[in-house]
Amino acid sequence: LKLQFLYLIVIADPADRHLKMPKASPAKKGPEKKASAAAKSSEPVVIPDPQQPWFVALLLWPLRLYGIYWALSQAYDIRLIAIRDYGTVIHEFDPWFNFRATQYLADNGVERFYKWFDYMSWYPLGRPVGTTIYPGMQLTSVAIWNALPSFGVEMSLNDVCCYMPVWFGVIATVFLGLLAYECSGSIDVGVISAGIFSIIPAHIMRSVGGGYDNESVAITAMLMTFYFWVRSVRGGNSWIIGVLAGLAEYYMALSWGGYVFVVNMVALHAAVLSLTYVMRKEFDLTLHKAYSLFYVIGTYGATTVPVIGMTPLKSLEQMLPLLVFLAMQVVAVIEYQRREKNLTFEDVHKLRIQYFGTCAAAGVAVCAVLFPMGYFGPLSSRVRGLFVAHTRTGNPLVDSVAEHQPASPKAYWTYMHYACPMAPFGLALLFMKHKSHRNAMMFMVSYAVTVYYFSTKMQRLVLLAGPAAAVLAGVFIQNMFQLGVDAAFQHEDAAELVGKARRGKKGSLWEALSGLRVIWYQNALPRLAVSVLFVLWGALSLSGEFYGLAHHMAHGMSHPQIVTKGQMPSGETVVIDDYREAYYWLRDNTPKDARVLAWWDYGYQIAGLANRTTIADGNTWNHEHIALLGKALTSPQKDGHRIVRHLADYVLVWAGGRGDDMAKSPHMARIGTSVYKDVCPGDPSCSQFGMDHQGNPSPMMEKSLLYTLHSHKLKPGIEADENRFVEVMKSKYGKVRIFKVKGVDNESKKWAADPANRKCDAPGSWYCVGQYPPALQTLVDQGKAFAQLEDFNAKKD
Repeated sequence: LKLQFLYLIVIADPADRHLKMPKASPAKKGPEKKASAAAKSSEPVVIPDPQQPWFVALLLWPLRLYGIYWALSQAYDIRLIAIRDYGTVIHEFDPWFNFRATQYLADNGVERFYKWFDYMSWYPLGRPVGTTIYPGMQLTSVAIWNALPSFGVEMSLNDVCCYMPVWFGVIATVFLGLLAYECSGSIDVGVISAGIFSIIPAHIMRSVGGGYDNESVAITAMLMTFYFWVRSVRGGNSWIIGVLAGLAEYYMALSWGGYVFVVNMVALHAAVLSLTYVMRKEFDLTLHKAYSLFYVIGTYGATTVPVIGMTPLKSLEQMLPLLVFLAMQVVAVIEYQRREKNLTFEDVHKLRIQYFGTCAAAGVAVCAVLFPMGYFGPLSSRVRGLFVAHTRTGNPLVDSVAEHQPASPKAYWTYMHYACPMAPFGLALLFMKHKSHRNAMMFMVSYAVTVYYFSTKMQRLVLLAGPAAAVLAGVFIQNMFQLGVDAAFQHEDAAELVGKARRGKKGSLWEALSGLRVIWYQNALPRLAVSVLFVLWGALSLSGEFYGLAHHMAHGMSHPQIVTKGQMPSGETVVIDDYREAYYWLRDNTPKDARVLAWWDYGYQIAGLANRTTIADGNTWNHEHIALLGKALTSPQKDGHRIVRHLADYVLVWAGGRGDDMAKSPHMARIGTSVYKDVCPGDPSCSQFGMDHQGNPSPMMEKSLLYTLHSHKLKPGIEADENRFVEVMKSKYGKVRIFKVKGVDNESKKWAADPANRKCDAPGSWYCVGQYPPALQTLVDQGKAFAQLEDFNAKKD
């Protein structure tokens, strides 16, 4: 028995401690002593199954260690597919801005980085990059790049940035496994969940090599925060780990705007745990200390990030964490009074009503004063889109992004596969069977339900659902394997069960079933056969299919998009490098001060690869400026030229089908008419701008500048006016076309380049916003600023 308890404490997985101590034979004692002995004997004493062979326990640890090694090696290997196939190439659009910002930070240092006003983007206005970026990934990349030579490793900054998603994918796998263990109390669940997460497409889609995007670092920071948080509320002195949770939240705030979700998720969990004490006189001060440390450290850190500032104390999106923090302090004061004065439940209940009533009245008074002053920030259009259909957020710019559409059932199957149908069963099993870590278990339940709801509203948030799906699938698989083990090594009293089976009703189906139960309980061979078949079926069939799909998806998501592979009619596979070809042409064949007009999607790549000034990019901070760009491209050629000649020297369009500019053009028209009503008069949805089912353009589209440049000399009667636009470059496979703008207004160009014409927030300040040249300002003034719902605090004319 002592050896069994030693095994329990040192080795055994908490999930294996499921048996009760056999009841002791009652001794001849007095009635009270008998009752006491009976009560003690009925208490469950968790010890390993005495009928389970010792070699099974010894075999588990090598399997667990191998599982950990497999998960980490797979997490690294599957994310390297892009680098093995295409080399160290930065992918897609946003990563090119991130790399450009990282290069600027490495070349100029932190102080100049935070004061960087970039006049090569959002021409002629510019963009204050240092105060509009989440710099965590850039700071981490430069720190690693600077540290590597100390370890004898030489890597270029580009290569470090390409490997960052791979490295952080491995770290995320580690913390996912720790989180799964903490929420279930089972080492096996932790190992299995880490194995699933290491290759689940829901995370790989933002963590392939070269995918240098904020989410590749932020998901790791999120899992770090979640793990340290649930660990801090385990009990006893664990509250001190709230310090680490707060620091992880600070790093999360440095890295991604999704920190708002993380802090609200922790606050929701803290609120749920607090509500469990409503009908009890005592309160868990470990919870109070842990959350207070988390909130104070995390919030203070977040306020030091320039792009965030004081929004944690102002934004409606972050009021829940603040309210939970304030409520915690009130409850803690009452709890200290209860302990000092030994108050009864009735006394505590009265104090709670009194204190919270007073605080609520004070809060209403404060809000009544601050709200008219515009103190509180609104819900952003993206957050608002989580509660309404994506096509009705009120912002056509937000609605134009495909990732903001609701997730379909197909999306869940694609990105989670078997983890998706397993998750609901895992959720139920976690709630029913894994209560050894109740606080952490409740976090996973809250997290899973919340993230599922939000992911149904916005496909992009399937990324956040991936960790929850991996954990819940791990819970389900572990319980199924445990069922198989229990079948092979029966831990119940077989003789008693056989007796029950034989006492079944005679002459009925039950009698036949009872006979099968007798065979089952009396013979180990059938149980072992069923167990082995179940394990082999699950391990080889389902896991093999999931593994295959994950690698198939990983190969598909590893395409850099800026470089792709295609197949010629002859069957020959070719590398399509049209986009870099066009950007390098701009870099090598245009003046350094050349301005390139293109739809905002391509702004980051033009600035990053061509090193040329762009009109707009993926930051999308200025709706009106993008509307001006949309108006120029969707207007007739002559009208469009009147705008373009003041803004650009070249126009770049994506052609060649499959997501080119014609596919995006209806969004351009809708965004344009949201500010300039003459784009689609009386038609906010711009239904008159588009193509029919046969691919024929509407009259309005056919006349547009964009359609003219896109189809120049490719379709009968469609040709650009050479007095306005001259084609100077067409990529090898026709994916990109570049036109030189004729009749450029050089006066407007010189005026915009003159620093004296920029508006600074203070004399000598670095924060100086460019202005539209006078010749274009007249047209700009004809637009009406887009009235976003988040502007409810703004004063109306």
